[in-house]
Amino acid sequence: MTSAIREWLNLSVRWFHVFAAIMWVGQTYYFTWLDGQFGRLEKSAPEGAPQQVWMVHSGGFYAVAKQKSLGVPAAQVRWFRWEAAMTWLSGMILLYLVYYSSSGLLDPDVANIAQATGIAIGIAVLAGGWLLYDFAVRSPLGESAPWFAAFCLLVIAALAWGLTRVFSGRAAYIHLGAVLGTIMTANVWFRILPSQRRMIAVAASGGTFDASLGAQAKLRSKHNTFMAVPVVFIMISNHFPVATYGNTYAWEILVALVVIGWATAKVVREA
Repeated sequence: MTSAIREWLNLSVRWFHVFAAIMWVGQTYYFTWLDGQFGRLEKSAPEGAPQQVWMVHSGGFYAVAKQKSLGVPAAQVRWFRWEAAMTWLSGMILLYLVYYSSSGLLDPDVANIAQATGIAIGIAVLAGGWLLYDFAVRSPLGESAPWFAAFCLLVIAALAWGLTRVFSGRAAYIHLGAVLGTIMTANVWFRILPSQRRMIAVAASGGTFDASLGAQAKLRSKHNTFMAVPVVFIMISNHFPVATYGNTYAWEILVALVVIGWATAKVVREA
């Protein structure tokens, strides 16, 4: 592959990746905001009063009402799923192009390991990050938001420290971002969508609405909103090596970016 073809391929995949991420994160925050509006209405509106969120956009008014039952055939329900898959798949292609098939993954001044070993470590970190997160959410730890956040911060700090001792600074940063992105995608496909499928199946058959299915999907979606901002911060940091991955305090700055991202997400969620 010539350098020109490789660069055009990198540019095309990067554009696709960013555009897919915009659609995915935008939808995630929109529905999170919408759910928050209905939460406020449930607390303030008189019991039994119709609850709608009114919006204005593109020359028209939109009234959205949250339903507890399915009023249309299941085939007419609009799903939001491919944006997450396309974002993750294009991200993995970029990971291969920029790091796994080039010299960008390793730095001999950091660790003297083979390229294949580095790739194996990278893939193991992605898979292990999801498995550890999923286990923690389903454990008693996941029932306490403060303790769960503290646990996640500790794991992220350990990952940031460890990755900067194995990979090049830039690769370490992007792999932590890839771990968060993998968790977000797995949340959508392995936890949120299955819950929604069961909700639709029960509703379509006339069964009783199971609030626990919606609650689990809502929790994972909430977690995704907190991971999205740090991922964007980490992606942008690659353009500022002096301030981030090339800094003497690279791993500490990486952890700080995650914390700042969480704080930013909280502000946006409550706006």
